[in-house]
Amino acid sequence: MSVPRRPYVLSAALFLLAAGCSAAAGGTSVPRGADGPPRPAVVSPAVSPSVSPAPAPPKEIPALGPRTRALIPAEARQAVVVTGEGPDSDRSTVAFYTREDPAAGWTFAAGPWRAHNGRKGWTGHHVAGDLRSPVGVFGLTDAGGRLEDPGSLLPYDEQPDFATSGEGFFGEPLEGSFDYVVAINYNRVPGRSPLDRERPLGDGRGGGIWIHVDHGGPTQGCVSVPEERMEELLRTLDPEKSPVIVMGDPVSLNR
Repeated sequence: MSVPRRPYVLSAALFLLAAGCSAAAGGTSVPRGADGPPRPAVVSPAVSPSVSPAPAPPKEIPALGPRTRALIPAEARQAVVVTGEGPDSDRSTVAFYTREDPAAGWTFAAGPWRAHNGRKGWTGHHVAGDLRSPVGVFGLTDAGGRLEDPGSLLPYDEQPDFATSGEGFFGEPLEGSFDYVVAINYNRVPGRSPLDRERPLGDGRGGGIWIHVDHGGPTQGCVSVPEERMEELLRTLDPEKSPVIVMGDPVSLNR
């Protein structure tokens, strides 16, 4: 009697099926296509160290050149800037600047005001009687006048000797011109009344150069501004801030 063989055939088929699944899962896989070109390596961008921006330079007073700026003392915190219309002009303008923070520089504070200067303009070498105002940077330390002190921060010398009379170059009355004055420290000894006549450079170099009340015409060499501006200056110029006056024609100041 013969024995049926079908179970052996089924066993062999199951063995082959099991071997095929195992190869597909963990054996050698059939390539699906050709490899592409190699990908370039990814390079991370270099990170530059953070750099703090450079601080802004201090603000300067406009239209002043390096030579003039160098004459302004480091301790000065107030500046009256007088700019003539030209080297031979008797007309000028006045502006006021402050420097509360030296790192920030100068700040415009007041002006411009109309003003007069010497009849014949400006000079870098003032001498007595030349009718020109001296060019330069000068301290402002002392004040005075015929009228009562209006609240000056500078030492104020009230004296009747500040009275004046007569006429100016164009017939305008001079009375009241010295009601308020601030002495400009050209050829004088600081710390004294504007009336003091000592001249360290000698009498030939002139003196008595002041800021005073404008009388409507040119001066002998002083700078003159309207009376209300004189009062404003007297109440503002602070000896603790070492005020200066910067004065001259545009070309000279721009040097």
